[in-house]
Amino acid sequence: MLVGVIVACEVAFWVVLAAGLVARYPLRRPRLGAALLLAVPAVDLVLLAATMIDLRRGGTATFAHGLAAAYLGFSVAFGHSMVRWADERFAHRFAGGPPPRRAPRYGMARARHEWREWGKGMLGWAVACAVLLGGIALVGDAERTEELWAWAGRLTLAMAAWLVFWPVAYTVFPKRAPRGA
Repeated sequence: MLVGVIVACEVAFWVVLAAGLVARYPLRRPRLGAALLLAVPAVDLVLLAATMIDLRRGGTATFAHGLAAAYLGFSVAFGHSMVRWADERFAHRFAGGPPPRRAPRYGMARARHEWREWGKGMLGWAVACAVLLGGIALVGDAERTEELWAWAGRLTLAMAAWLVFWPVAYTVFPKRAPRGA
């Protein structure tokens, strides 16, 4: 059941985001668009409530509970960037706005970009781990929360790999622009 709620929340995130952007640009209703865009985080609250209610009612933590925590954490960390990314593209397409910004591709500018993104990832990791630990404390039974501890380890491993293969790699071996570019 919780996997269904996660999928529904992901779909709802994009539907509310699209509705806000359509209201803002093609329909020329900026206030309605802003209100809808401000409602995007409410989707995360629904998922958090569903997860905690399931655990509180005696459910044993499953892979889905950990996935919900990860989704929440990374949605908090990257949600604003995703809204801005979509807004730039909608403004360009429907309101004559400037072309969307592109991430730097070369040199130390690319390395700084990778460090910034990894920093957002660490914020997502921290929020996800806080939700996981909150679930562990809420349940209060180590046997029923083993999967939440496992998720904390998975997320930590993923963040360590991200650190090594992107920010550190781009800092130590910066990608150079092709000649003539």
